[in-house]
Amino acid sequence: MKEKIRVVVVDDSPYNRKVISEILESSDSVEVVAKAFDGEDAIRKIVAWEPDLITLDLEMPGMDGFAVLRWLMANRPVPVLVVSSKESNRSVFKALDLGAVDFVVKPSRSASPRLKELEQELLSKVLSIPSLHFDKIKERVMQAPKIEFPPLMPLPKGEHSAEIIAIAASTGGPPAVQFLLSQLPRTLMSPIVICQHMPPIFTSLFAERLGAVTRKRVKEAGDGDELVPHSIYVAPGGKQMSVVSESNRNFIRLSEKAPEDRFAPSANNLLKSIAENYGKSAIAVILTGMGDDGKEGALALHAAGGKVVAESEKSAIIFGMPREVAKAGAADSILSLEEIPDYISRWGIFGTEQLQ
Repeated sequence: MKEKIRVVVVDDSPYNRKVISEILESSDSVEVVAKAFDGEDAIRKIVAWEPDLITLDLEMPGMDGFAVLRWLMANRPVPVLVVSSKESNRSVFKALDLGAVDFVVKPSRSASPRLKELEQELLSKVLSIPSLHFDKIKERVMQAPKIEFPPLMPLPKGEHSAEIIAIAASTGGPPAVQFLLSQLPRTLMSPIVICQHMPPIFTSLFAERLGAVTRKRVKEAGDGDELVPHSIYVAPGGKQMSVVSESNRNFIRLSEKAPEDRFAPSANNLLKSIAENYGKSAIAVILTGMGDDGKEGALALHAAGGKVVAESEKSAIIFGMPREVAKAGAADSILSLEEIPDYISRWGIFGTEQLQ
């Protein structure tokens, strides 16, 4: 009989603890072994119960969620899924830096019947825990990665024909995308488009954060934005993003999520439009994430002559999206996260301009 995923639920609201526990235990694969009302109570129960996963509220009286995360990573590393309110949006990225695996967003900060709206997302993320390579998260946190900006590297041999670079990611993606962008030469001219599965509001903050830590020109994409050299565009949460060509210029197009869409933004949607408009002049990079978003788009781009890179199991936090791309035969290369910047540098287009 398959062992259940053992969870400790941490939230200062009794109502939220009750509803989150009910959602989790609606699955036969999950057992809530304890509930905690603040940080100190959480640590006591984590030590006693040794769970497989913690769901963690960040804003609590006394010892808050950040203090819990720091203690866990130093003393008893265990996967943490942040359950945060929209009002705590900036705090989520700090939690990911401290080692949280992922996050889901509460409809409101206070106790609300709308918490049940989280059911599908919360369960899918909790059920992905057995396939999570948590040791890789621990390594990155324990090494306290400080982004280093390497000197401009000489261009390796290659065609330098990629007029656009697309990056797709889900669970584990924010730190991976941040690392990848930080390692690209600042003379790279090819525009970069990013599809990171993330709710509305958070994608604009993600773009702002990427710009600050990588010192590159990053923005949340807007409808009608022209793709220009040296620029990076993050697909907005809750929207579908595609690329269109008009009069020899390329633009971003945003559209509303259709009822049947599983993801918004969707990597499939973005990559299919890139295949149609760029063909062999494009690179797609499929990073960590659960599910198979990106597979159909990668197949379309591969068929059009573009290059597709899948992150290897060696570095991926969850080898779901890249595995599906590789299994479908759409990947030209399967590389670790650390190897991907060199691949992009081989094929990207460079110029002399260096952004400040």
